[in-house]
Amino acid sequence: MSDRCSFVFSEELLNYKFSNNHPFNQFRLKLTLDLLEKMNALDPAHIIPPKMATDEELALIHDRNYIEAVKKAGHGELSKEIAENYGLGTEDTPIFPNMHEASALLVGGTLIAVDQVMTGKSLHALHLGGGLHHGFRGKASGFCVYNDSSVAIKYLQEKYHARVLYVDTDAHHGDGVQWSFYDDPNVCTLSIHETGRYLFPGTGNINERGQGPGYGYSFNIPVDAFTEDDSWLHAYKNSIKEVAEFFKPDVILTQNGADSHYFDPLTHLSATMKIYREIPKIAHEIAHQYCNGKWIAVGGGGYDIWRVVPRAWALIWLEMTENSNCSGNLPDAWIEQWQKEAPVVLPKEWDDPDNLYTPIPRKAEITEKNVITLEKALYPIRNHQKNQKGLPS
Repeated sequence: MSDRCSFVFSEELLNYKFSNNHPFNQFRLKLTLDLLEKMNALDPAHIIPPKMATDEELALIHDRNYIEAVKKAGHGELSKEIAENYGLGTEDTPIFPNMHEASALLVGGTLIAVDQVMTGKSLHALHLGGGLHHGFRGKASGFCVYNDSSVAIKYLQEKYHARVLYVDTDAHHGDGVQWSFYDDPNVCTLSIHETGRYLFPGTGNINERGQGPGYGYSFNIPVDAFTEDDSWLHAYKNSIKEVAEFFKPDVILTQNGADSHYFDPLTHLSATMKIYREIPKIAHEIAHQYCNGKWIAVGGGGYDIWRVVPRAWALIWLEMTENSNCSGNLPDAWIEQWQKEAPVVLPKEWDDPDNLYTPIPRKAEITEKNVITLEKALYPIRNHQKNQKGLPS
């Protein structure tokens, strides 16, 4: 299996950098790569460099005036007022040198992953530099300049005529991708995220189901703040299996934000490494059950870059390559290499301890609320199934 998997990476992906103090830090890519290399799980033959997406490819989703504005902004040629109209130069998405080039490379990396899988060169492909799901047609948002997943889905449709299931497990709602295909019945979006009541972008409610011909192809599972592993996994396992059975995709594209973890500084969920073992495992099963194995995975959020992201993202590659060497202790060489640079104590093991945090007092209430949310979100599918069987709805 490992011979049929691709890992998209180059050092140039680290050029997507807003500032030294910005929470979005692509150094996590290097930490993940090094973890895999130090456990001999990533052969150089697996690594494929990204390419810069062309303007034509970006324009599958993004407005050409916006693309030109990003180019100018990255070279100091865009006024503050015009930049802000495009969501650039904000606290979340500051302007940085050569912003267009760095952003287009992230998009191109995801397109490389798509081509690897859809031409049969690879069965699965992983591009951790991608997953920037908040970018809109003509506006940057939430650390995202261009939306690589949206561009990739449109590319999958136009070049390969594929029905795409997009599954987003970032703690933040995958709003940019959802709105890009909100009226398209050939793209199904599923986002499991923290409720927008307290978290950016504030969208992703159950009743966001699509519009026009796309109605019924957008699914949102907004889980309550402080949701723990078992409740989160109940929502994920049931939703992805039922949505895949309903939609029957040609290919699955997963966005793998690693910010639902208890340690993440920007979110309010209480998951541990337990969910990051299960997320790729079930996606892998779905890909083989419905898509002849076609699975493209991208990164996303994840702001504890030392303790959480490398372990969570390494597990995706280990699942893709069917490598079971992911239990017990992390490689000593990796810990020794990075502990001197890390501002926190690095974990010694793949899994988190059972006593990672003090018990959540509202656990039963949160769990019950999430069960109700899941049932409401999946009601259209279940009701449709009942109608087909002639049962009362």
